[in-house]
Amino acid sequence: MRGAFAAFQRVLVEDPMKVIVPLAILLATFLIAWLVRRLALRALNAWTARTGRRSGLILIQALRGPTLIWSVILAVHLGMQGSDLPVRFTRVESDILLVLWVGSLTLMCMRLAGNLVRYYGDQIPGALPVTTLSQNLAQIVVLILGASLLLEHFRYSLAPMLTALGVGGLAVALALQDTLSNLFGGFYVAAGRQIRPGDYVKLSTGEEGYVIDIGWRCTTFRALANNIIIVPNAKLSQAIVTNYFLPEKRMGANVQVAVSMDCDPELVERVLLEIGRQAAREIPGMLADPEPSVAFDPGFTESGFGYSLNYQVVEFGQQFGVRNELRRRILPRFQAEGIRMPFPTRTVYVHPSGAGAPGAPVKMDRDNPGARQLNL
Repeated sequence: MRGAFAAFQRVLVEDPMKVIVPLAILLATFLIAWLVRRLALRALNAWTARTGRRSGLILIQALRGPTLIWSVILAVHLGMQGSDLPVRFTRVESDILLVLWVGSLTLMCMRLAGNLVRYYGDQIPGALPVTTLSQNLAQIVVLILGASLLLEHFRYSLAPMLTALGVGGLAVALALQDTLSNLFGGFYVAAGRQIRPGDYVKLSTGEEGYVIDIGWRCTTFRALANNIIIVPNAKLSQAIVTNYFLPEKRMGANVQVAVSMDCDPELVERVLLEIGRQAAREIPGMLADPEPSVAFDPGFTESGFGYSLNYQVVEFGQQFGVRNELRRRILPRFQAEGIRMPFPTRTVYVHPSGAGAPGAPVKMDRDNPGARQLNL
């Protein structure tokens, strides 16, 4: 290194033009390349804003950094070609430029792969769901290919490296057991396509919410209360999961009402059905097909009769708002129709003093479980 620096100083002293001319070529080439790059990116930005296509946005994100490196590579290469510097300088320069070229090209392809998976991965039949894990896998594959090209160019054999990795693989697997279990757990969950970003799921351990992302270590959920729930992939792959978006998003729900025993059952069913059919046309998230139905369920209760108004909603999260709106419509309609709500009642039987001793325990009437017999 010192010898090369001394030779450069000697050339600079003896013939400065051998250095000045290449530097001038380098600066001129870089300025021209930078101007062309700026105009090209501006034109691509204008085309993307005019057409609104994602492909233009993907190209801009992928080319912004590498094109600047390519400008430097072109300027240095032309500057060195226009100089009379010794071969030792040009040899080092070619190796450095090759590393920059392969590195920038790998960076561009990594960004392209990640953005293509992000924007178009869900359009490929049989492909993994679009998650952080799938984007990282695509970028890792491109990075391995770029590193392999550089190693092959500098004549580094991959066989000894693979052998070393095989020998140390057991120790690494033991040291990173939890990390690897989460990694493969996330891969299994994504490959199974039974849990996808956007689905509403509930775990057997009680956690539930919308799936935001499946990463290499954990899966992120957003609860209905807008909180974030983070579950390790290893735990998720072992849990019993209920997916409310499979096989389809729509689902059945109901609202239960209780009426007094002296109400006309046919009137109650007719009123509930009218409310349900009208609400299906007016309440957002409530489906009119299949149309709502009324069931005598839970049926006989301690204080009255129980009915269920059954309906379909677009997806899981909308059932709560629909149920609230139905209750607000049922109450005034029942009041207008004279349908009374029940309240808890107890029947007390008072017997003469000879029928039971004071202080005797209360007995239940077998014929009427809702009644209580009190001995006085």
